[in-house]
Amino acid sequence: MTVMDVQEIDEAAVDGPPPAVDEWVRAVVRRHFDPATGSPYWLRRAASLDFDPLTDVETAADLQRFPDVSADWSTVPAQDLLPRRRAGAPAPCVFESGGTMGRPKRIVETSSRGHGVAWVDRVLAGHPGFPGAGDGHWLHIGPTGPHIVGRSMGRLAALRSAFCFYVDFDPRWVKRLAAEGRRDEVARYVDHVVDQALAVLADQDVSVIFATPPVLEAICARPAALEAVRARARGLIWSGTSIGAETLRLLEEEIFPGATIVGLYGNSLMGIAPQRPRLAGDQQPCVFAPFHPRALVEVVDPGDPARVVGYGQRGRVRLSLLTADLFLPNVVERDGAIRMAPTADFPWTCVSAISPLQAAGGTAIVEGVY
Repeated sequence: MTVMDVQEIDEAAVDGPPPAVDEWVRAVVRRHFDPATGSPYWLRRAASLDFDPLTDVETAADLQRFPDVSADWSTVPAQDLLPRRRAGAPAPCVFESGGTMGRPKRIVETSSRGHGVAWVDRVLAGHPGFPGAGDGHWLHIGPTGPHIVGRSMGRLAALRSAFCFYVDFDPRWVKRLAAEGRRDEVARYVDHVVDQALAVLADQDVSVIFATPPVLEAICARPAALEAVRARARGLIWSGTSIGAETLRLLEEEIFPGATIVGLYGNSLMGIAPQRPRLAGDQQPCVFAPFHPRALVEVVDPGDPARVVGYGQRGRVRLSLLTADLFLPNVVERDGAIRMAPTADFPWTCVSAISPLQAAGGTAIVEGVY
């Protein structure tokens, strides 16, 4: 592969098979470390490495040679994360993580996350009954800026010729309230969010609703809100916090039997891993498929992040982000998950049963409402 190939592939449609993973790794690494195209952050950081990324990184396994530098992404100047932009490239946008494990981390996006959204759209199309193009509008009940999820939902709606209505909330504020034990204030805040959603549902043709599990729980606790969602929603997308298998069964079979329910797993660093369509032999009700090989996701031994656990075993999520925009290798995430075997349609590692670790790096995990 040449340096330009990675840009061309990243701008191509996602309908075809993914590029070969080791070729993709070599192309992304060259883009970010070549002095002619590289990102200022990685060109500086290369001097502290005990290997040469341009000659010594040949395969996905070689990404483990990199240290986890994700903490730097809380403070590094955002413009230093991007490689040299081509003429006519989209203007960059800056987004931030939720700050669950401390100071939020930043990403800079030009076009790569848009391709990730097209991937999610493709997977959603495989879920029977999920509303398609021209089949009603979308309501996003969740964070918008500085978080990228709101923009992603808007892009998904646009791909299906739909409007996207927004009810915003600040997950960092809710996490602070929860950490301080101010549960009454959390409940009032969530009620305020639900009230705004009801105002949209009262008179707009909404068929798809994005909401976090705690917001769905609050909707179910209010009969008028529950009936409004039941009357409108034919597609429900949940994301942002973990959800138990029994809760998911209740939502699918008893509470919203008229809607197709799809989960999304992701964050600002990884992007979105949509729930793949359920298979007859699945042991887990919700299996998430990362955007391979742009996001290489594995499940590792929490005590030895270099050791990948076996299929069907639980461990800690390890991520490498490889796109034309951003390179972030070997990040040990806050989440635990079960490693799921490849399938014919998704021939790479998938994950299921996502839940936060009890503690990560000495920092207690507070999910809040996102």
